[in-house]
Amino acid sequence: MLDVKFIRENLDLVKKSTKEKGYKINVDDVVRLDDERKSILSRVEALRQKRNEIAGKMKGGKPAPELVEEGKKVKAELAECEAELTEAETKLNALLKTVPNIIFDDVPLGGEECSKEVKTWGKHHEKGVDHLDYAVSRDWVDFERGAKVAGAKFYYLKGEMALLENALLQYGLSKVLEHGFTFMTVPDMVCSRVLEGCGFNPRTSDQSDEYYIEGEDLALIATAEMSLTGYHMDEIIDEDKLPLFYSGYSPCFRKEAGTYGKYTRGLFRVHQFNKLEMYAFCLPEQSKEIHEKILAIEEDIWQGLGIPYHIINIAAGDLGAPAAKKYDMEYWSPVNQKYQEITSCSNCTDFQARAVNCRVRRKDGTIEFVHTLNGTAIPLARALVVLLENYATEGGKFKVPEVLRPYLNNKEEI
Repeated sequence: MLDVKFIRENLDLVKKSTKEKGYKINVDDVVRLDDERKSILSRVEALRQKRNEIAGKMKGGKPAPELVEEGKKVKAELAECEAELTEAETKLNALLKTVPNIIFDDVPLGGEECSKEVKTWGKHHEKGVDHLDYAVSRDWVDFERGAKVAGAKFYYLKGEMALLENALLQYGLSKVLEHGFTFMTVPDMVCSRVLEGCGFNPRTSDQSDEYYIEGEDLALIATAEMSLTGYHMDEIIDEDKLPLFYSGYSPCFRKEAGTYGKYTRGLFRVHQFNKLEMYAFCLPEQSKEIHEKILAIEEDIWQGLGIPYHIINIAAGDLGAPAAKKYDMEYWSPVNQKYQEITSCSNCTDFQARAVNCRVRRKDGTIEFVHTLNGTAIPLARALVVLLENYATEGGKFKVPEVLRPYLNNKEEI
């Protein structure tokens, strides 16, 4: 979330970013509620001081009846004001959670169509094999039994396809370790505080993507980013320990609400998949450089797989609440003859850190909030789509990319 003091001092900037991101929020209400909170707080503090003064006068002997009566009145009035203060703080915090992060100056304005291409790599393949038809023909994926067991868009991977997924994970893991990330497995569920701290606030109520656990303060994670965001919750990290780089591996659970009209065939968009995620905690002055570093790692991974792609700087209207800037990598689909998203990486500045209270202690003793960043190393289900489209042959064989062969008993074809 944003700091209320920052909002007050940069009201026009926050209003502009909120509007550009497409959030229909009256930011002036934040200032109004904060004014109400401050007014009530002043009354509370005055009453507490008066209560303490009365308590001091009562020491050392039997207090006068009128002093006792005054103390009772102050106590009752204070209890009422403290209840008002709690209510005002609750309303203010609830509204603050809906205000999105501000955008960087180099973020394109407008909707999804206004995102800017900043780089291309690789030669487009002329044609490819439909991943679902191919995988079904080889008995590598089973959506029918997945639906029988768990519902639509759940699936089983079988045989060589499951081994190929494992090879992708091992390859991606070797890359993030090479770049200094600490590998972690993470909880598959998080509490509401962490979920809210990640800042995944939908623009509309029908876009909520999480699966909640009934009767528990828990939700299944949509990405390891959620668990990693909470890793240093309520902690103060010494400056000389930053930046910290983590790579989390986990299943991801998504309702895929609000995806009507998007490409959903086969494994491209499903309710459960595995993913290797990159995450960084860093000093504020480091975050822009680290954002470019994470993007470069994503490029290194996909160039190694020989997949053509382009990088786009996501427009404000397509940014989520936490991101100040986001890059998407989209691969060229030879089947659909267009670019389709494969990875992303975001700079969330101090937006998430403020919500989960993760701070840094500077060498001079001052304390401030860290910056957090995240990026996808490999989304495994979608990566299988990419590989089958590019390496499956019409003759029925799959040509294993060279970088994956060490993890598949050095097979060139499967």
